[in-house]
Amino acid sequence: MAKKAAADNTIARVTEVISTSDKSFEDAVGNGIKRASKSLRGIRGAWVKEMKVDVVNGKVTNYRVDMLVTFVVEE
Repeated sequence: MAKKAAADNTIARVTEVISTSDKSFEDAVGNGIKRASKSLRGIRGAWVKEMKVDVVNGKVTNYRVDMLVTFVVEE
């Protein structure tokens, strides 16, 4: 018997995650998803709301992202 496709009545939740990197915004996003994956199962995507850098003596020292991570609620 074939497996049934995912239920049409899927419920998702969104949680806010703020993460940083000293390398890049892309790395900050990756760090946030990696860390969120340790406690959230079923992550489906993320929306980066805000990006910020810290500057010291004219140089970027830290990249920060504020994102909303969407994950599917398990039954």
